[in-house]
Amino acid sequence: MGSGQVTDWQGKNVTVAGLGVSGIPAAKVLHGLGAHVTVVNDGDDARARAQAEDLEALGITVRLGDGATLPDGTELIVTAPGWKPDKPLFAAAEQAGVPVWGDVELAWRLRGPDAAPWLAVTGTNGKTTTVQMLASILKAAGLRTAAVGNIGVSLLDAVLGEEQYDVLAVELSSYQLHWAPSLRAHSAVVLNLAPDHLDWHGSMEAYAADKGRIYEGNRVACVYNAADKATEDLVREADVEEGCRAIGFTLGTPAPSQLGVVEGILVDRAFVEDRRKNAQELAEVSDVNPPAPHNIANALAAAALARAFGVPPRAVRDGLRAFAPDAHRIAHVADLDGVAYVDDSKATNTHAAQASLAAYDSIVWIAGGLAKGAVFEELVAESAERLRAVVLMGADRGLIREALARHAPEVPVVDLDRTDTGAMLAAVQEAKGLARPGDTVLLAPACASMDMFANYNQRGDAFAEAVRELGAGA
Repeated sequence: MGSGQVTDWQGKNVTVAGLGVSGIPAAKVLHGLGAHVTVVNDGDDARARAQAEDLEALGITVRLGDGATLPDGTELIVTAPGWKPDKPLFAAAEQAGVPVWGDVELAWRLRGPDAAPWLAVTGTNGKTTTVQMLASILKAAGLRTAAVGNIGVSLLDAVLGEEQYDVLAVELSSYQLHWAPSLRAHSAVVLNLAPDHLDWHGSMEAYAADKGRIYEGNRVACVYNAADKATEDLVREADVEEGCRAIGFTLGTPAPSQLGVVEGILVDRAFVEDRRKNAQELAEVSDVNPPAPHNIANALAAAALARAFGVPPRAVRDGLRAFAPDAHRIAHVADLDGVAYVDDSKATNTHAAQASLAAYDSIVWIAGGLAKGAVFEELVAESAERLRAVVLMGADRGLIREALARHAPEVPVVDLDRTDTGAMLAAVQEAKGLARPGDTVLLAPACASMDMFANYNQRGDAFAEAVRELGAGA
């Protein structure tokens, strides 16, 4: 396939794998460029049939209930990011010498000659917050930008839409990076690396390698987490453009070529003259909302990418002050009887929960749900001294209970064996009974929500509602 001009697509036979948030726009865009598009989809339910009808009305072929067979004559597959690499369709493509792109790769190839550069963010946790902070900083500098990618705004829309951008803040998942071989960012960061999605990638090494693709061909800065050696290793392994720099971020005092924290101030020792002697103040820790340690790390990563793009220090401060986090990310719900109630339902894995627990000194922890193959030993061992008590709920709560018995045997545990709609209220009531003034009741489940809730948003809403009900009855 060529550079992405319309003439390259005329009459090309392209198979789009998967109906959904990326598949449908990709099919429509490719059809509009003159390609012969066939959409294949594993499912054949009422929703898929309705989507297929809409596409077929445009002249796009749709094949439901068979996502395994490679359509005859296929010259390119554009896949939804969630399709696992071991699917039979991709084995057939490899055998036939047919390339496979994701929606991110397609967007990258379709950019015009004067397209906005990409500042790219990945990591096991913190991606969305960091990208939103970055976009806020870029806007504070007067730049035309948008937070796009894995956070709901389609990259295809951003690349092909009417609006002209100076720079894009791009969130990329490991799935998207796997299927984006030619992506070359201006600058990029891997925030952290912890076991996640291993069922999809097959191994931790494969997962890390896909995350590391974000550094390939970077022009100005590869930003890494000084507290997470695996991210620095990925920078070392990356093939970057000459002159591209490795820039670290740390919650401690920064070394030269790092951003860090000195006496409550976020400082830059990377993008300054004579970085051996000088540091540039960027913002105060209190400008970060909320100022939990892992969120300060997100702010430093966002600041590093913005500074790599030439943003002045004042815009970093103004952008961080203007940023408001999404719901269910260490969101303070209420104070009742001297106890803070905090919703971090977005902490759906152990790494995120560990960061959340590290933000408070004395915690009644509400945890549990679907473990997705996770183990909880390290999380509990690291957090044991902060735990006043634990309330467990959800399908895999037994795994956390076992880890608590081994690593925090003195900590009281309430095991809620119920999955009805009143279970969250019961959990919050139990937590209230265990908490003391000055404590934080923290929903940081360390697990996915789908055993009891539609998603982490609904779980967080149920927690907030239960806290409000408790307050009303107080």
